Amino acid sequence: MEISMENNHSLMKSTNTHQGIDLSMLDPDFPAAMICLNLEISKLDSRERNVMGAKKFGGVIGHNRRALSAIDQNLDNCGGVKRPGDQHYLCVASKRALSQRKLAADIANKKQCLQEEVEQKIGSNEGIVELEDENQTVPMFLETSDTMVDQRDHDMEEVEMEDIFEESVIDIDVCDDGNPLAVVEYVEDLYANYRRMESSSVVSPNYMTQQSDLNEKMRAILIDWLIEVHHKFGLQPETLFLTVNLIDRFLAKQSVIRKNLQLVGLVAMLLACKYEEVSVPIIDDLIFISDKAYSRSQILKMEKLMLITLEFNMSFPTPYVFMKRFLKAAQSESKLDQMSFFLIELCLVEYEMLKFPPSLLAAASVYAGQCSLYGLKQWSKTCEWHTNYSEDQLLECSRMIVGCHQKASLGRLTGVYRKYNTSKFGYAAKCEPAKFLVEETNICFQNNSS
Repeated sequence: MEISMENNHSLMKSTNTHQGIDLSMLDPDFPAAMICLNLEISKLDSRERNVMGAKKFGGVIGHNRRALSAIDQNLDNCGGVKRPGDQHYLCVASKRALSQRKLAADIANKKQCLQEEVEQKIGSNEGIVELEDENQTVPMFLETSDTMVDQRDHDMEEVEMEDIFEESVIDIDVCDDGNPLAVVEYVEDLYANYRRMESSSVVSPNYMTQQSDLNEKMRAILIDWLIEVHHKFGLQPETLFLTVNLIDRFLAKQSVIRKNLQLVGLVAMLLACKYEEVSVPIIDDLIFISDKAYSRSQILKMEKLMLITLEFNMSFPTPYVFMKRFLKAAQSESKLDQMSFFLIELCLVEYEMLKFPPSLLAAASVYAGQCSLYGLKQWSKTCEWHTNYSEDQLLECSRMIVGCHQKASLGRLTGVYRKYNTSKFGYAAKCEPAKFLVEETNICFQNNSS
């Protein structure tokens, strides 16, 4: 004859598990509040087992079997098999703290009439079950509708706390603590200094009016050609942005005739390569790509003139400096990187984009890139913190960027589109533009006009 081990208190040990989860194996980053909650549940489970197994063991157990009989009726919600004809009982494992469990009182030794009254109240969703004896044993898995309501409120509070946690600002430099090149100790000061410097490096968006022989279209043709040259030479991205910066700053101070505009572009790229690259193209290479339009002496003479005009100040923050930081804040992957750089290189060609500072241009490119890839507006608290731009501040610039994206494959200036329509750049140019940003502008304009 086999002996049932159901009420053997020697086999009932206090455990530190809840629903099969070992709390000792939890991740250390698991929220502290949830760990405390699970510990209280574990203590409660242990107390219930001790009370049922040790405290009442050896006493009168005739009525206890009636109270425990509810277990078989609740198996359909606790992992057991529901048999036909069984009455349905709510079976919700409590996750509340011990101090809050007013309804999980002891009802083991109640009379049959009291047991029926309790079952009737549970079935009719009436909340409070009053008990006479505080020392009665606790039936397993028993809660009323009030318990379910409180549990629902508790879960909603947890969801709200998770939302708050997701919107908190993330430390994007914690992964670079061991990297001396990341200069984590000074990175915030560096970018604060970049912001102060960019105000002095911003070129007037109306400087082309001072050029008697040049116009915006000529500048766009030059930049589009230089983007192709930069790509063919395999130069660093920062070299391209510095080249455009040198061209605009030089043209804002020096009048240039039309036939020397390409010479200005070649010399600006030569200086940018000397500043950023390890291997610098030789002057003969520049003469070759210009189809021998300029001589060696002309290139050297223009190089000297440009440095004097700019007072040898070449270390100014470009959009590239901010792009690297802002993409890191956006926790970007390769697709977002390629998409954002595709958009910001389109901005280099457009003269009207000079009215935006480099940091705003970079932030708007990342924002527009996210909108294009994900099909919705997305600007996290972390991005807002590290860029110092809210979503509303980015809308005007990002809508202009989307306009550039829409016409990227049209017309004659398609150097950027062809560059990013390759496998090397993940065919980023084929991504659909975020038209909904422009459509919102049109709707707002129509509403204001009406």
